[in-house]
Amino acid sequence: MMYELESFGVLSSPSYLERLNAPTPWSIKLMPHHRNMVRSQSHVLESRGGGVARNALTIRFSPKREREAELRQSLKALIEELSVRPGITGAHLLIHETPLIAQTTEQKIRGTADEVADWALVVCGYDTDAVQALNSFELSESSLVSLGAQPDQKSDFYSLSYSAIPTDVY
Repeated sequence: MMYELESFGVLSSPSYLERLNAPTPWSIKLMPHHRNMVRSQSHVLESRGGGVARNALTIRFSPKREREAELRQSLKALIEELSVRPGITGAHLLIHETPLIAQTTEQKIRGTADEVADWALVVCGYDTDAVQALNSFELSESSLVSLGAQPDQKSDFYSLSYSAIPTDVY
């Protein structure tokens, strides 16, 4: 699940924390079954193209500290190139920042801390093959390591099931 916020401050706002600390009976029943949850509250470092498409490739990784600036510049150039490639609609680089809040009731119910991604690269597109191929070529683990990322990256491919805008839920 991915959602965009009006501002990063929403994550520590009283109304958001109230929901996390007063889960519904349905959430209480389901939360213990949510394992290996990755919740990376992030800021957008680089973004080109549109963000909503049928397919998405996400790659979670950490930069080598001594090569962080170099990696960001390399990814910025790659994101610009990818965003105009046939089959690709957009590419986005995110950096994680944990909100300064206490553990919530919702987290306690799950019994484990959320995993986070230091950096995440999200590439969206309408052509399944074009998006999936990136994970074997330009965005393969060895390619990203050569640009300055640490090894042991995690990549996943997703197909859009549902998209909602504010008028759909109000």
